[in-house]
Amino acid sequence: MQRAANEAHTRVLELREAFGAPTAAPWTQEQTSTYETAWRAWRDLARDVQASVTEFAKDEGRMRNEVEAEVKKASTEPPSPGD
Repeated sequence: MQRAANEAHTRVLELREAFGAPTAAPWTQEQTSTYETAWRAWRDLARDVQASVTEFAKDEGRMRNEVEAEVKKASTEPPSPGD
């Protein structure tokens, strides 16, 4: 799930780069819709990751920040076969 959130965030950054700042030149309705859809996908995935991390840490009696750091580290490593 964290990998999906990372990919969604990358997409948002790519769109910002491609479209430029909306204050520099107004975006078209299509650009606005595309960006907002990507941003909502990232936000929702990030929220779900945070909720899962919190629940797991609580269930396992672990510090939330430690679990979050492990998840973030694992999400930047190449997936192992079968993932």
